[in-house]
Amino acid sequence: MERSWCALTALRALGKRLYKGRWGYFFILPNFAIFAIFFLVPVVWSMVLSLLDYQWWGTEFVGLRNYQSLLGDRIFWKSIVNTAYYTLGVVPLWLAKALLVSALIFPFRKPIQTFFKAAFYLPHVTSAVIISMIWLWIFNPPFGLLNYLLRYVGIEPIAWLGNTRTAMPALIFMQVVMGGGSSIVLLSAAMNGIPAYLYEAAELDGAKPTQVFFRVTLPLLRPTLLYLVVTGTINSFQVFTNIYLMTSGGPQFSTTTIVYMIYDKAFSQFQFGPASAMAMVLFAITAVLAIVQFRWLGQEVEY
Repeated sequence: MERSWCALTALRALGKRLYKGRWGYFFILPNFAIFAIFFLVPVVWSMVLSLLDYQWWGTEFVGLRNYQSLLGDRIFWKSIVNTAYYTLGVVPLWLAKALLVSALIFPFRKPIQTFFKAAFYLPHVTSAVIISMIWLWIFNPPFGLLNYLLRYVGIEPIAWLGNTRTAMPALIFMQVVMGGGSSIVLLSAAMNGIPAYLYEAAELDGAKPTQVFFRVTLPLLRPTLLYLVVTGTINSFQVFTNIYLMTSGGPQFSTTTIVYMIYDKAFSQFQFGPASAMAMVLFAITAVLAIVQFRWLGQEVEY
């Protein structure tokens, strides 16, 4: 009887708190609705589809059969390796580029900083289709800009996107050159937020510019760097547009990534069950990577 009374009292207290904060819940309702419609519902539906043999003419529950089929799918494992290769190539390089650019423009006045940040951010507001078409011309073997420069120095033209050895490095190079704009904006803001007295103290101690960067600036950028590494890894694992438009996963599956394979399974072969199983595997991989990165990089972060 006493336990029931305590539970009833707790429920009443909870109800009062919810009633008092009703306007707060009302204001977050639109954002939650968008989150539910475009993220939560698709994830749950993909989990359901991964357990089904879903066809236009009928549906059959197959349990974990779709996941078991992935274990023996050589192309799926190759797509995981390709995606990891792409991520390991892109994330460190564009992060280094963003750090370098942010450090170089940091001593200048704000108008000059703003100009360079806008210039590097411009590709982010440009259509990925347009960017891919431009780089298709740059990589074109007969008359592309890159091979024209190679001919100028006496090197034979290279089929950048038609060779299994150069296709993925070419895509990585393109992404590093075009990407990193948002990272530059965030890192520049973080650098400008570092108290000036820390730099003055380092200068009084006789620290060189490189010592100031590695011992003062870089440690205080750890929270921003953690965010950029996690989001950059997730975005790289979801690469699709460049692959679809420039290589279609070729040659010989050398640029087939997980997301491209999901698209091919679902919308070219209409195998929605295996495609959903791949999506769940991708979700698990990115979640594990995010947790590991937070544990590894977040241990010594100074907030």
